[in-house]
Amino acid sequence: MQLLVFILAYPILWLISVLPYRLFYLFSDFVFFLVYHVVGYRKKVVRANLELVFPEKSAAKEIRRIQKEFFKHMCDMFLEMVKTMNLSKAQVKKRYHVVNIDILKEIEKEKSMLVVCSHYANWEWNVSINNYVQAKGYAVYQKIGNKYFDSWTRKVRARWNTTLVTQQETAKTVVANARQGIIAGYGMVSDQSPQAHHARYWSEFMGIKVPIINGAEVLARKLDLAVVFLKVSKVKRIKQNSCP
Repeated sequence: MQLLVFILAYPILWLISVLPYRLFYLFSDFVFFLVYHVVGYRKKVVRANLELVFPEKSAAKEIRRIQKEFFKHMCDMFLEMVKTMNLSKAQVKKRYHVVNIDILKEIEKEKSMLVVCSHYANWEWNVSINNYVQAKGYAVYQKIGNKYFDSWTRKVRARWNTTLVTQQETAKTVVANARQGIIAGYGMVSDQSPQAHHARYWSEFMGIKVPIINGAEVLARKLDLAVVFLKVSKVKRIKQNSCP
């Protein structure tokens, strides 16, 4: 069944990935219409969260505007991940501009680093930073249930010199590289909330007290990794900036 799903889905994804950008984003607008106006995917959840963190925005019209912008961004982001299938190094350099890359180049002269960022803008394109540095690139990820899509994802990201490692493999990979004298950069995207009974640290996020995942801090302290926060900004469609 997994193979059948992959065989049926892959041609569709490939066709989306080769669309000219004008048609590509028109298609994203169409997907937004289906997701937001027809299916209504998680609209109530998003609305409740916006009202929770923006209590000062009492006007329903303003909350709806932010809600729509979120869903438009989400559709763009998902489809841009598909676009990665046929995105060359030259194309990604044009559309994903890295600022302050010298910071990473200085760090890699001495030690390995942990590059952390949030699920904002297209995190798939973050791995293209490996085109600018010498350190061996790794990306920590959640293994996909469908083994064929998992293998495909690994191949797509490997085009930009990135090796995927699961959360369970991360620590032993860092240790193994350190023993061999390999300087590496480990990318980690994390903004989910841990289960409350597993939380060791709590803090405020947008005015709400929430449990915080501190795995990156623990890993960096134990394995002596430099920590760099990667801030990504979506300038406009087809163009993003990242700033270590």
